[in-house]
Amino acid sequence: MKPINFVIGGLGGQGILFMTKILARTALQKGFKVMGAETHGMAQRGGSVISHLRLGDVKSSLVKAGAADFLLALEENEAYRNLPFLAKQGVLCSNRSSGNFPVPEVEEYLRKTGIACHAIEAGALAFELGAPMSANLALLGYFTTLGKSSFTCSELRKTIEVMSPEGYKDINLKVFDKGAQA
Repeated sequence: MKPINFVIGGLGGQGILFMTKILARTALQKGFKVMGAETHGMAQRGGSVISHLRLGDVKSSLVKAGAADFLLALEENEAYRNLPFLAKQGVLCSNRSSGNFPVPEVEEYLRKTGIACHAIEAGALAFELGAPMSANLALLGYFTTLGKSSFTCSELRKTIEVMSPEGYKDINLKVFDKGAQA
């Protein structure tokens, strides 16, 4: 089986690591071998955070440039910054804060490489539900509806239910479901 490579990017405090743990745990439950790594930068000051997640028979934890099947970005600029990780025919799934995503300067590159671009206002969905810090779960819910990954909505939802702290379980599931419905 060909390895499946994820790069998850965003800013410190956006839940990149929680999102990665949800994907990794779900993969383990499905019998995948899992290897990952995080780069934190200035995470505590809202700086760039990138997580690499590799599923299958792999020898290193980092995804090489041009090898990621999926790029999940919790912030628009992080989506653009991490585009070089995506393989041709890869999938970009991004949070967006404006209606103009991707910007025209990137559209030609996406066309040439066959990268499928999907975006949702995950932050706005989470905010509507009173959980502005849960845009990561809205984006993850939306990602499951694309039908491009090895995970179903119900598999990831079950993992979120198990991994969420008791006081946040209900709202986390509501945000995830809202993202999946968007």
